[in-house]
Amino acid sequence: MTARRLRVDDFDYVLPSGAIAQTPAEPRDSSRLLVLDRASGRIEHARFAEIGRWLRRGDLLVVNDSRVMPARLRAIRGSGGAAELLVLRPMEGDSQRWEALVRPSRRLPVGAVLTLSGGHQVEVGERLADGTREVRFDGDAHAIMAAAGEMPLPPYIRDRSALPERYQTVYARPPGSAAAPTAGLHFTHELLDQLAAQGVERTAVTLHVGLDTFRPLEGEYVDEHHIHREWYEIDSSTREAIRAADRVVAVGTTAVRVLETAAVSNASSGWTDVYITPPHRFGAVDALVTNFHLPRSSLLLLVTAFVQAGMAGADAFAARDRLLVAYREAVAEGYRFFSFGDAMLIR
Repeated sequence: MTARRLRVDDFDYVLPSGAIAQTPAEPRDSSRLLVLDRASGRIEHARFAEIGRWLRRGDLLVVNDSRVMPARLRAIRGSGGAAELLVLRPMEGDSQRWEALVRPSRRLPVGAVLTLSGGHQVEVGERLADGTREVRFDGDAHAIMAAAGEMPLPPYIRDRSALPERYQTVYARPPGSAAAPTAGLHFTHELLDQLAAQGVERTAVTLHVGLDTFRPLEGEYVDEHHIHREWYEIDSSTREAIRAADRVVAVGTTAVRVLETAAVSNASSGWTDVYITPPHRFGAVDALVTNFHLPRSSLLLLVTAFVQAGMAGADAFAARDRLLVAYREAVAEGYRFFSFGDAMLIR
């Protein structure tokens, strides 16, 4: 018998709007933690500060250290009307040329000039195949975003009162992401120190989170969706640490994507468009720290694939059901979902 083709509708679920977190937990590690055993389906509940109960000496936390850019820029068109840019990633070969979502794109012809607060200007260029636009800054893009930009919070977060640093991990380093690697938002410096004292090692990879974070699955079937490329880096010391670790615990789906790319490539950096769907043979990841993800999303597919990998002989639908049982229990227990929400440890 052939496996049933996976439909996007197969990965839908109902979430009450009140379950979507609007503000981050304070302190960071006071967020809740649902622990799911993939093999048995057993569920445990804790606070994130207690994650060390399920970690042991010899474990390796792999985090994504990409820093979120203040990539949302408000601008004025030549006509005096308002415009907005969400800066995504640099174009190859020119530090001033970037790919961006631009609104209102249809009213902005090639060559239109937008003026940002502080007087800097951005020229709008060609339309790209995925609906984005090429834009050119009149100076250093990172410096301009630092002066005029805002944090690109997801549209489902309506409360904008959180300090910008709360949408960064405490270990964020190189700027380049248009959205936070949110599984890492729960860690504090103190918790990381406690885990290190326990013998849990930590290393970092970089994946600059891009456009797909904002896009639902396209098409009727899962295999019709196209993942956009994102820039990653993984150095030789991280590869050595992974080989030496007893267990690799990926912090977030972005770390998983780097690790699975590195499992089949020796490149220390480059563009990845790895699209992880059930079934998937994981080459490096033994446990996963992740938030609760949007329905009909590529991230929900990745997590389903990871659950399936821990269930001997299970198909994608059994894994999906096991994961969504945990999601339903999280809703019943009052967990908070999405970027500022609570976390899962799947092992």
